[in-house]
Amino acid sequence: MGTTIEVEDLLRLHAPQVLGALVRRYGHFDAAEDAVQEALLAAAGQWPSAGVPDNPRGWLIKVAARRLTDALRSEEARRAREEWVAALTSRLATGPDRAPREDDTLTLLFLCCHPDLTLPAQIALTLRAVGGLTTAEIARAYLVPEATMAQRISRAKQKVRGVRFGRPDNWEGRLPAVLHTLYLIFNEGYTATSGANLQRRDLAGEAVRLTRTVHCLLPEDGEVAGLLALMLLTDARRDARTGPHGELVPLDEQDRARWDKAAIEEGVALVTGALARGRAGPYQLRAAIAAVHDEAPSAEATGWQEILGLYEVLVRLVPGPVERLNRAVAVAMVHGPEAGLAELDLLEPGLGHRLDAVRGHLLERAGAYEAARSAYESAAAGTLSLPEQRYLQGRAARLGS
Repeated sequence: MGTTIEVEDLLRLHAPQVLGALVRRYGHFDAAEDAVQEALLAAAGQWPSAGVPDNPRGWLIKVAARRLTDALRSEEARRAREEWVAALTSRLATGPDRAPREDDTLTLLFLCCHPDLTLPAQIALTLRAVGGLTTAEIARAYLVPEATMAQRISRAKQKVRGVRFGRPDNWEGRLPAVLHTLYLIFNEGYTATSGANLQRRDLAGEAVRLTRTVHCLLPEDGEVAGLLALMLLTDARRDARTGPHGELVPLDEQDRARWDKAAIEEGVALVTGALARGRAGPYQLRAAIAAVHDEAPSAEATGWQEILGLYEVLVRLVPGPVERLNRAVAVAMVHGPEAGLAELDLLEPGLGHRLDAVRGHLLERAGAYEAARSAYESAAAGTLSLPEQRYLQGRAARLGS
């Protein structure tokens, strides 16, 4: 018998693999996803009381396949479909809980990043089907209304309907979308956009696992190695990011003895090797910045001058608002909070609570406590993450007192 939390973790782990197995055998991406959702609901209702089956993935595939075949038989072309479905169903008939030997998750990942889809649609569909994020979570990540994101995902499903399920020959053409998607899944797992917990370790772990798989397929690709290094170097700090009650602990206050040294060593080796092979890409640069943080023995010993230099190169390649915001922090650490605040004034609004949180931090360092308190309060009001909200409210309250 498993607890509700244990069951939820199992379902989140197996959902993309079950969906991949069904799409590979039956096609019909949209109908397959509906069938998987029904199987997940059935498991969520039964497993906590009846117990988790010995082969949970096989159980889910069996139930979802039954639901899918029922749905296919109910369509207009009933007679032709029944013959087709019966032939396919026989492939699953070798045992009551047979699970495929092959992990279809990576194949599903490349299917979701089909070149006929726009980049935003590729990422949204993959976050939904492979990452397990809800439509609402994806919408928050993109700062768009939930209804807009639902339409985007629905249109993407329609476009991949009927596409042959298999690993494509032109992996490199789909690689930028795949890497960006994995990066977003990891970010949502490392710092959840909403909810009571700061982190969703299942998502971060799945992003690392999938990126390792891509790295095994393309071991010479510097950006794949850079992304894996970035994830490892960032995730190495996860145990120190929260206190005993789940409260947020900022980077400069973390107990570095709790950082995962093995993950840091692996990440540093990966990014060092990638940078030695040629021109640095954005993920390699982000990983190099993370490595400088992780290798510093203390917050005070952090090589901010080196970090600023890396950000200067990064913003030339990716002049996005998040990159420029992080560069402003590095400017403040090297040249003082006033210089960092001047950089913030050059940024366009649209970064949400992050901009207010950084502004509050720099104003506090500059001694402008009343303005810092106001910025912290504004940032707290703008985040849906309860740990972030409590942390920012605590900063504001401390300045108010």
